[in-house]
Amino acid sequence: MIASILILLGITLIIGITLGYASIKFKTEGDPIVDKIDKILPQTQCGQCGFPGCKPYAKAISNGEADINQCPPGGDEGIHKLAELLGVEYKPLNAEHGEPKPKSIAIIDEETCIGCTLCIQACPVDAILGAAKQMHTIIEKECTGCELCLPPCPVDCIDMQVIPETTDNWKWKYPIFKINQKNKHAN
Repeated sequence: MIASILILLGITLIIGITLGYASIKFKTEGDPIVDKIDKILPQTQCGQCGFPGCKPYAKAISNGEADINQCPPGGDEGIHKLAELLGVEYKPLNAEHGEPKPKSIAIIDEETCIGCTLCIQACPVDAILGAAKQMHTIIEKECTGCELCLPPCPVDCIDMQVIPETTDNWKWKYPIFKINQKNKHAN
């Protein structure tokens, strides 16, 4: 009995050491430029850019397979940030992928909802809560406003509501220029 426990313990130890060594030896680094591009993208996972989410779009941009102006939720601000990061010229949003819209969230009319779960299946960020044949609701903090839940709804009980600009969510929309500190003290 003790011998079999010691054998199993020895095998576990050997496997653990082998896996630990393999994880260090064969470690793969992520592409840092893809991560930087992905941080700029709005993480709506809406697919309007022609890719299934923000990370695949970031990979396509870094590989030169996609242009920086395909993300309507990122808008002009996102395109400017991507152009600055990559050192390329700014291009206006490609209208083929949609138009920029104000930030909004989905609202479900709970009286009309039939509980079909089609909207739950379409939501890329799991912002819809509900069960089959039960009323559904939106988790407002999770909703990205991608509008992917609208087309599958058979009773049109989902509306997009624009988020009003308040002091909590307001952002400066004008270009910010960096001050050259070297010239400031030159005399």
